[in-house]
Amino acid sequence: MSAPIVQGWCPGALRPMMSGDGLVVRVRPRGGRLTTVQAKGIAALAGRHGNGLLDLSNRANLQIRGVNEAGHPALIDGLRALGCLDDSAEAEARRNIMVGPFWAAGDATQAVYAALEAGLSGTNAPKLPGKFGFSIDLSPQNALCGAAADIRIEAGNGGILVRGDGFETGALAECPAEAAALALALAHWFTQTGHIQNGRGRMATLFAGLAPAARHACLPAAFQTTQALPASPATPQIGPCAQGYLLGFAFGQMTAQTLASLADLGDLRLTPWRMVLVEGLATAPTLPSLITAPHDPLLRVVACTGAPGCLQALAPTRALAVALAAHVPQGQTLHVSGCAKGCAMPAPAEYTLVATTNGFAALHKATAAGRPHSTHSAADLMANPDLLFEKPNAPQL
Repeated sequence: MSAPIVQGWCPGALRPMMSGDGLVVRVRPRGGRLTTVQAKGIAALAGRHGNGLLDLSNRANLQIRGVNEAGHPALIDGLRALGCLDDSAEAEARRNIMVGPFWAAGDATQAVYAALEAGLSGTNAPKLPGKFGFSIDLSPQNALCGAAADIRIEAGNGGILVRGDGFETGALAECPAEAAALALALAHWFTQTGHIQNGRGRMATLFAGLAPAARHACLPAAFQTTQALPASPATPQIGPCAQGYLLGFAFGQMTAQTLASLADLGDLRLTPWRMVLVEGLATAPTLPSLITAPHDPLLRVVACTGAPGCLQALAPTRALAVALAAHVPQGQTLHVSGCAKGCAMPAPAEYTLVATTNGFAALHKATAAGRPHSTHSAADLMANPDLLFEKPNAPQL
């Protein structure tokens, strides 16, 4: 497989990234939430300055696709008027905060977010790598425990726990301001470890080669005190919940018109599972392209934009994923990636197909960067899905 180019940073609104269909402009909702006014405004801007398609990212952000460079300044003006922008691209990159969708009005979630956002935009904000991020989930189920984040703010015994990703202990805070302060202190400590190289570095890989006890001992003393509560990473099911209704989208993509129609139903909470929670909604709406059934086969497949929408993709991906969806065993996932970066799913999947110059390389229980055991054309896979879903043979040399 040809080696893809690793950018080492994520697009923003003020620093968009060029793709095969134009600029990708990422909007980071404050508090993980878009009001009805904001969502309808973003939908109008996406139709006016983009190609009318929007993506839900695995960092719970919204991406406007197909923006032309000439229209970017007007799009920025529109997003600024909606309250969706930061003062600078640097502040925007630091405000990489994911908020779990299952918070209740009046709990500490939004207060923690506001305090952390203020700290990250201050003059003493830590200089963090481009993809370094925070998560806030104070719900009992801690739904974000399996989502990518470097510093986690979650419910703890007797308070709010702040811990680094990959560490089983953290520091306990009594109030939102203290939780934000601890998160910023841990971020500052990370910048002093020497682990950041060429603008890259993640908390989970900080002491990856050490035994758990040795890793624990490397933490600042304040973060060695409190054990994290047990949590089991599981993707929430589509359907009603206490806060409203969770809706899914094939490959996390929707049209601007769909976003506007959803905004008519209530304020929206974005999630890292390419789902949207519509606040206060009791029943599923009848809108095109929505996934409203929890066992829809399309929920078992993940696929990036693919060619020609992505400049690095070596083949289209989504038609193949749709064709194979019904063949993916229940409870398992197929990841179809346009290149070895695996942007749509960085974690291992039970089945992975990676586009190459000679077809699609097949991998099992691996990321897109893993070692393939066979290669097949898209046409052959569509005609005979057992080429992928049968038990793999030994790796071919």
